[in-house]
Amino acid sequence: MRTKRFHPLLMVFEVWQLLKNTFFLVIFLFIMKANSHSLYIKYGRIIFIIFLGLALLYIVLKWMTHTYALDDRSFHLYQGVFSKTERTIPFSKIQNVTRHTTLFHRLFQVTSISFETGMNGEDAAVKFDVVSQTEANQMEEHMARALRGAVPDAEIIERMEEDSDSSRIIHFKPTKRDVLRASFTSFSFFVIIPILTSFYFKIDEIFHVNKEAEGIFYNIISSWWLLTIMVIVFIIISVTFGMVWTFFKYGKYEISSDQDRIYIAKGIIEETAFSIAKDRVQAVDIDQSFMKRWLGLAEVKLTSAGGLDIGEEKSEVNSLYPFLPKERAYEMIAEILPAYKIIPQMQRLPKKSLWVRLLRPYWIWGIVTIVLYYFKPEVWGVEQAWWLVSAILLFINIALRWINFSNTQYVLHDGFIQLKTGSLTTSLFVTKRDKVIEIEITRNIFQKWLGLASIEMVNRSKPVKHSGIKDVPVEFADAFYQWYLGRKMDITIK
Repeated sequence: MRTKRFHPLLMVFEVWQLLKNTFFLVIFLFIMKANSHSLYIKYGRIIFIIFLGLALLYIVLKWMTHTYALDDRSFHLYQGVFSKTERTIPFSKIQNVTRHTTLFHRLFQVTSISFETGMNGEDAAVKFDVVSQTEANQMEEHMARALRGAVPDAEIIERMEEDSDSSRIIHFKPTKRDVLRASFTSFSFFVIIPILTSFYFKIDEIFHVNKEAEGIFYNIISSWWLLTIMVIVFIIISVTFGMVWTFFKYGKYEISSDQDRIYIAKGIIEETAFSIAKDRVQAVDIDQSFMKRWLGLAEVKLTSAGGLDIGEEKSEVNSLYPFLPKERAYEMIAEILPAYKIIPQMQRLPKKSLWVRLLRPYWIWGIVTIVLYYFKPEVWGVEQAWWLVSAILLFINIALRWINFSNTQYVLHDGFIQLKTGSLTTSLFVTKRDKVIEIEITRNIFQKWLGLASIEMVNRSKPVKHSGIKDVPVEFADAFYQWYLGRKMDITIK
């Protein structure tokens, strides 16, 4: 087993990260306060320069002392500048693999790859922040072959990669219409507002343009034709920016699979690639916001035990395309995960469940009503309007509970359970019995009187995923318990 040093460009990458993190501090100390003779600024510059020198020295020492190796079972990481530690992560613990290629990586034709486990903490993943594309492919293929019991020789890895690529089935690539629809469904045209706001405040900190901006603002609102032109221009810029932003994020999206794994790739400037073994998928979530339900769209998410920590993509990388037509989403699940089944006909809650939900305490409404009664604010110049606001809030709470009751559905089918919950946003959750690690059935006094119960189950994820339904008939709760006891027939102990 031969140990290797990490890619030399890792030092350049970490220097780049260091400069990004200290950029505004440099601006403040050496540009904004360039003419300052304050002792705080003077010593601040000295401390910063010393810190920067030590950080650069540590980056070099870290590259020289940190090594890694792979055998036919595990990753071996040797770390530490002054005190040495060794980490061994078995391939069998790897849940999914994520690649992230930023603009920096693309400039140097490298990538980053992370092998995620189901554990928690900083050591939960084997991360290579900079690695060549060839070596990333070799490591991923080496791990996959080792799990199947045969580690290939280096000279045939390239041929196996070609065979693997040719066996992949592409299930979805967005069209221009899909990207356009995504830009409006995601309200991406509003993205420009926080960007412009953040840019304005940063400029104001340096050049103090607040007074000049106020004068321009008053000139604009005092002229109706100028205001109209500015509004039209802003709408055009916002829509254009939203479409461009959506195109860069979702324009190069691809969902594919082979016999063993699922692959999700996206991004134009910064590329992200996610893969997960099909047998490691713990559950499937089909989410629909109010807008998506209106347009007949859905988002399919894969629940896995591994983490997905790659910066801003953390909550999105395990999602199949977020704006799939609902029917296509169901078809794609059957294509990619034939072991999972979506049952179209589901059971609804009995009417007595609605009364239990409506009679539960309205804590938020009660607290808000007490605050309104104490302050008795005027609303649009109407005195004693607090009671009207309280009544509207109570009506909204009742309506949401009624909608949630109407949307809640459930079904048990062989080794599967399927739950649908939500009010304005709905979630259809599907999992297999052998993926559920814990269940709980509870009944309060009102549920006992009405023959109802609440069920909950736990799936492996990071964090652990809890799913369930309140106020189901007690007969279904009993069937759910018996269904889970049959789990021993699905589990194979090696």
